[in-house]
Amino acid sequence: MSFITDMLVQQLSGNAASQISQKLGVDKGTATQAIAMAAPLLMSALAGNASNPEGVKALYQALDQDHDGNILDDVSGFLGGNPQAANGAGILGHVLGDKLGAVQNGLAQQTGLDANASGQLLEMLAPLVMGALGQTQKQQGLDVSGLSDLLGNHQQAAQASSPDMMGMLGGLLDMNKDGNVMDDVGRIAGQLFGGR
Repeated sequence: MSFITDMLVQQLSGNAASQISQKLGVDKGTATQAIAMAAPLLMSALAGNASNPEGVKALYQALDQDHDGNILDDVSGFLGGNPQAANGAGILGHVLGDKLGAVQNGLAQQTGLDANASGQLLEMLAPLVMGALGQTQKQQGLDVSGLSDLLGNHQQAAQASSPDMMGMLGGLLDMNKDGNVMDDVGRIAGQLFGGR
């Protein structure tokens, strides 16, 4: 994992994991394990933009306008209220496109969640991952190029620290089974947040 997903997973332990487990109808241990897999998966999908200049620019603008990290100031409030209001489904639609179902099912198989619960989890985490990325962008004063570098570094760190998990995530994100995740994520992310 990268420092961003490490930070987010850490922040989602404890009370937040309990809230997520209740919403998903699973035990806290299962929820914690699923969070630790789903957060890097979402970051990896976003990081695919690092090889796509238009995607990075669209992501930068989305972070700058709508995801400054304020959501992380009250994670319990977000989870306890109405997480759907944060448009996690819309974020997932832009990031994963028509492959959302396949990713949802793959995550379910890896975590023991049912497909519906894994979809709910991804929907809850998407605004938090965007918030964590936006907060980092703001704190570090990153421009578009800096964001691209940050995402590229995330991929390298994630691959080095968890090659097995990244292989599994890569399999989920390699939609056309050609062994190259970046073409798939880059293609989908080329439309990232278009027409919002």
